[in-house]
Parts: sequence; structure tokens; C-alpha cells
Amino acid sequence: MSKFNDLINAINNHNPFKGRLVVKDHNVWGQGFPDEPSLNAHVSNAVYQAIEEVRSEQQKVIGITMTAERGLGKSHVISRIRHRLQVDGSALFVYMSQCNNLNRIKAEFLNTLANSLKQRGSKGVSQWQELATALINEAFKKNYTSQQLINQFSGALAKNPKVVEVLRDKVLSIKPDIQNPDILTAIIWTLSPDPAYEIFAIRWLAGGNLPQTKADAMGLANISANDQEAESFNTVRQILDLISDYKPIVVCFDEMESDHCNEIGYTARQVTAILAKDLSDKIKRGVLLTSIFPDHWIHEVKKLSNADSVVDRIAEQLIDLKYLNSDDVVTLVSRWLEEFYQEKGLIPPYTLYPFDEEKLRALGKEKPIVRKVLKWCSENFKSGIEVIEPVEHPVEPAYKQQIAALETTIQDYMEDKATLAQALRLGFNSIKGEVLENVQVLDIVDVQVKAVDRGYIDFKIVGKEKGKDVKIAVAVLQESGGLFVQATLKRLIRYKDFDLTRGCLVRSKQINKGATKAQEHLKTLLSKELGGEWVLLKPEDIKPLLALHFVMKGREDDELSEEQIIDFIHTKRIAIDNYLIREILSDPSGQVPKDAIDEENESSNMTLIEVKDVVSVASDDLFQE
Repeated sequence: MSKFNDLINAINNHNPFKGRLVVKDHNVWGQGFPDEPSLNAHVSNAVYQAIEEVRSEQQKVIGITMTAERGLGKSHVISRIRHRLQVDGSALFVYMSQCNNLNRIKAEFLNTLANSLKQRGSKGVSQWQELATALINEAFKKNYTSQQLINQFSGALAKNPKVVEVLRDKVLSIKPDIQNPDILTAIIWTLSPDPAYEIFAIRWLAGGNLPQTKADAMGLANISANDQEAESFNTVRQILDLISDYKPIVVCFDEMESDHCNEIGYTARQVTAILAKDLSDKIKRGVLLTSIFPDHWIHEVKKLSNADSVVDRIAEQLIDLKYLNSDDVVTLVSRWLEEFYQEKGLIPPYTLYPFDEEKLRALGKEKPIVRKVLKWCSENFKSGIEVIEPVEHPVEPAYKQQIAALETTIQDYMEDKATLAQALRLGFNSIKGEVLENVQVLDIVDVQVKAVDRGYIDFKIVGKEKGKDVKIAVAVLQESGGLFVQATLKRLIRYKDFDLTRGCLVRSKQINKGATKAQEHLKTLLSKELGGEWVLLKPEDIKPLLALHFVMKGREDDELSEEQIIDFIHTKRIAIDNYLIREILSDPSGQVPKDAIDEENESSNMTLIEVKDVVSVASDDLFQE
């Protein structure tokens, strides 16, 4: 086959622009889109300059706000900044692009901070591990690499089960301002090569609770659910202070476009702006980067009662993104095509093939947004040799992109009650009117509760089963802490109070046998009298529903309608054939799932016999002190 035929086949079968109109969260952290650094370079250069000014102590904190209409390229710029920092290591990076509960923004930010820092940094390890290494090196006046400490960790732990405590106390001696030493303990645990310990450490740092045996083994104190919001910002401040002693941090707020308001009526943009202002007041060293639409900036942020103090802190520099011109369009498209042809190992007849440069320049004269250019390219990326292409549902590319991203990120969401519940709720909303497992689903509603009962039951399915009313309460419960588990189960069995006929627990983990009250409530739920159910939550079952949830949230960016997405769910039978959807509606088994995860025994402690198999680097130095 000739090289030209290879080229034609590549163009006919692989459209590099299709389904890639919008930078998603996973593009910021993982493989980004082709980036042309000259486009809106004034924004990214301003951030790099701010980082340098903070590094050189010319300023402590710099707030930059960039304003632009939807699709102009804000997230492209953010992705560029993240990938640059991952290479040069000049700052650590935190990225927040959504908030499930505006009333608990500080707890949400702590979760974002913890999950951002578990992403890979410039040293080939997570940003948490970079921080842990810097703290240990400073305390011991050494120059270990993160990998050396990771390699030593299990062997040292086997020789001395209190080695983490020893390291923490040494670090604490040089960080006397740390109010909660457990923060240092958890950060040091991220150096464990055992994924379970690292996961537990990051979960604790994110504000979550651990199984009590794990918390005790790791020397970490669980915080009650009632205290989490109050403690979250204090924990955030201490973590950011530790990072600031090591290097600057860039905290980026992007796409905070929730339609909801918090309890006092502030929008997502206002809540975010106030949080950024509070961070500016509290952190030692960093750059705050906020992305917002111009209308939201003028009519929401600048209308705050304390607008002057907010604007002074988060918008020391207020920067507008620019619309593209003809040269920009040609440069952008050239960059995308260059990456495509390099990936395929092909050489095109000319740089912009198969596009006509004059048409691209004409498009540029309209001063388009980035998204419009990419959409035009997606629609016109053709070889000119006619082929019959299968008709693809307009939602398919966005759905496939989210499924692909979840292959590596799904564990990030398995502790996120709100996101899991929203994904399930979307699935049930899409089958309203359908009959599944003998239940006709009529509506999905919130459970009407008093303030003290909020946050436990996620939604109620209203339907008919063999002519009788069915009202199924669904509670996603991934917490490990016994008190929250007990509180949720207690409410899930109050059928009369909440107008229920059945309670359904959705959970992946076992319930601690030592949590006697929780076990009693579970037994009551699964009894013949109440006929409740425990549906086992598995990543492979929730994954398609999560993907749909993210597609629905980003539908405006992908230029999709809610109706198109619901049609896609029907056409592909994604909800109808989903195990979780069917199991929640089916006749309850009254059984505890056999495959529920036993977190109490999830970690694998290395024994002394296994120490010889551990690669130990200079272990006679650090861990002997």
C-alpha cells in the first residue's frame, strides 16, 4: 500500500478533532490537547512571572483572574500551565473545577487539594511524595530522592513499626507551627510503596475517615463528620504552609459553573471567590488563578458586599483572553495536525493538509473562539475521497472520552458520595416511565427531611410494583467511620418518617463488626419486616453512569442537549442494562454481599522475612537516626 493510501486511510478513519472540543479535568492532569504556546501567551506568561516573583520573595501571594467567554480557551491555558509546571517543577499545582456542596466548600477544597497533590509532579512521583521527601530532607539535613525513601520505607517499617512516628517527630521539631501532627504523619505515610497505605493516607488528608483499625495502625485520629467542615480550612492552611516552605503553589479555580446557590444565596462563583480571598489571606506563598466568565465577574463577584477586598486579593491582575485572528487559526490548526501526523508516522503533502489555508484564514477574520475553530476542523477533516462512514450518535465521542478517562481516575470518585449519587440519579431519571424488575419508575425525588437528617439519604425512587406504590430510598455510603455509617443506616430504616416502602444501601465495603449499633440497624434494614437491601457498589458497574454524569455536566461545552444525552442512554441501553440500576429495583435478597471489601485487612504488612526483598538505599543513615 502506498504512503498516500496510508495517509488517506488515516484521515478517513481517525479524526483528531472529533470529540475534543473541550479541555476536561483529565486533560489538565493527564495527556493534554496539542498546545500552541503563542496563543494567549500573555496569560500563561503572567502566571509564570508571578511564580518567579513568589519564588524570589518579591511578593508572598499573587491573585490572577482571567476572564473569557465560553470556548475562548481558558482551560487550554490552564492545561498548558499544569504541564509546564510538571516539567520544570517550579511550583506544585492544585486544580478545582467543581463543587458538589457549596455549603461545605472548605471540605470540598480540602478534598480537591489532597487529590490534586496525589497527581504526578516533576520528580516522577506524586506531589505528596515530593513534599514528604522535602520535609524529611530538611529535618535530617539530607538529600534523598523520593524514590530512595520509597524503596527504604517497607524495610524500615518492618524493622521499626514506629518509624513513621520517629520521622514525624523529627519533622515536627523543625515545623513547630503545625497544630495537628497527624498531618505530618499522613504525609509521611504517602511514601509507603504499599498502595493501600498510600490510599488511606491521602483519604485521611482529604478529610475522610479510615476504618478504626487502620487509623490506629497508622497513628491517625478520625474526625467526626460534624467537625469536618470546621476543621477543613485549618487543615488546608497547615498543608499549604508546609508546601510554601518548600516551593510556591499554584491554586487554580476553573469552570465553577454550578447553577445552585448555597444556603445564604451565594452562587458558585461567589462562593469560590470568597474561598480564594480567604486562601490569599491565610497562605504564606502562592499564586491564585481564577477562571470566570466576564458577566459572572461583573454581576456576581463584583456585587459581593465585600467585593473590594475580594477583588484586591484574587484579581491583582485581571486579564482578558483574546479572540483568535487569521494567523492564530493557522498556527493552532498546524499544531494539531503536526501532532496527528507525527503520531501516525505520516508526512502530509503540506502542513495544513487536508485543509485550505485560505479557508482557515477566512475563518480567522471572524475572530472565532478556539472551540469554533476545532469544531470547524472536526466537520471538515476529510480526504476528499468519498467514504461511507457509519452514523455515530452525537453523544458518543464525549461518552467515549469520559469512559477512557475513568480507566485511570475512577478510584478518585469511589469515595465521593455526592458524585456517585448524582450518577445513579441520572441513570434512574433516564428510565422514567420504563418497567424494570417489575417496577415502573415514575419519578426521582429528594427525601423531605429536617435539617438534622440532611446528607444521609440521597434520593427516593417513586414507582409502581404490581399495582402497589413503591418508594425506595437510596443511600450511597462509602464512609469508613462507624458513626456516619450508623447515622445513615438509622435513617434508612425510618420508613414512616420519610414516607418509604424500602431502603437501599449502596456500598462497596464491609461494615465493621465492632460497630454494634450500625450492625443492628443493618440487620433491621435487611429483615423480612422492612425488606431493605444492600447493593454492592463496584467500579465497573458505576463507571458508565459516572461517564454519563460527566457528559451531562459538560453538555454546554460539548454543544450537546439534555435530550440528546437521554436519547443516547436509551439507544445504548446504558441505564436499562446497568447492574446497579436493576439491582436497586429488584426484589431484595436480604443478604449482606459476600464480595464487600474488607478494609480492615486490605493492607499487606511486610514481614521481617520479606525485608531482604526490599531495595534499601543508604538505610544505615536515615532510618537509624
